[in-house]
Amino acid sequence: MLVIRADLVDAMVAHARADHPDEACGIIAGPEGSDRPERFVAMVNAERSPTFYRFDSGEQLRVWRAMDDADEVPVVIYHSHTATEAYPSRTDISYAAEPDAHYVLVSTRDPREHELRSYRIVDGEVTEEPVRIVDSY
Repeated sequence: MLVIRADLVDAMVAHARADHPDEACGIIAGPEGSDRPERFVAMVNAERSPTFYRFDSGEQLRVWRAMDDADEVPVVIYHSHTATEAYPSRTDISYAAEPDAHYVLVSTRDPREHELRSYRIVDGEVTEEPVRIVDSY
């Protein structure tokens, strides 16, 4: 189960809405050894595409180094789908390289409402998990 603060959900949704019609992407870092997302990091979709996302390699290197320096890990890796449901595509699954991360998808296909779902993706196997949104930890 992903337990996440409402302000972090709001930040992901706001980023997804701001980048629409392109997919948005980023991470939420948390303390190493913890499953608690804490620090929101909106990243650039290097593809600038409505159907695909890829972290900019230079930005990703800087973000991952900063996490290492702070003893953090990517607790959540998120991106948006602009025209489809919040379910990982084959490409999303093939690029999932963090087996301990929660992969959160936000669908912005409806301009009035968003759909947010979370998955574990390990060795190409996708498992949806419940999401519990809380005010604070």
